[in-house]
Amino acid sequence: MAGALIVTAEVAPPDFAWLDRLRRAHFPAERNQLSAHLTMFHALPPSVEGEVRATLSRFASERPPSASIEGLMNLGGGVAFRVASQDLDRIRRELVQDFHGLLSAQDGGGWRPHVTIQNKVRPVLAKAVLAALSRDFAAREVEIAGLASWWYRGGPWEAHSRHMFA
Repeated sequence: MAGALIVTAEVAPPDFAWLDRLRRAHFPAERNQLSAHLTMFHALPPSVEGEVRATLSRFASERPPSASIEGLMNLGGGVAFRVASQDLDRIRRELVQDFHGLLSAQDGGGWRPHVTIQNKVRPVLAKAVLAALSRDFAAREVEIAGLASWWYRGGPWEAHSRHMFA
């Protein structure tokens, strides 16, 4: 939905650099309009921009959520890292309650937190990247630094607000 607001968990710079380097290496360059990201909501209505900002800022006084990359996900035409975080799960549940009645079908359904490294490729290419990343994979902690919202206007996202954890 053009003009929608997207909500992400902000990955701290060292972990972000690693994830974004992998995304740039494996995502088709002509289709890669975004940096690595961890989406929490894909399309909140633009009419609630003030409420989104206020609601996300409520979490800024909290300690950063504990999170880890626990595995790889086969997206069919791509590959992602699966993120596990009871803390982010709790935050998202609270946000679902706050935005009840405003969520798209995608956002109202279950949440599978992940960071996409590759997408929009032929399945055979995705399987090759999945196999290569699986060979050296080890679970690792990932630092979540904050929450952010972004405008989606059909191309690269435009920053709306950032809320860094205490």
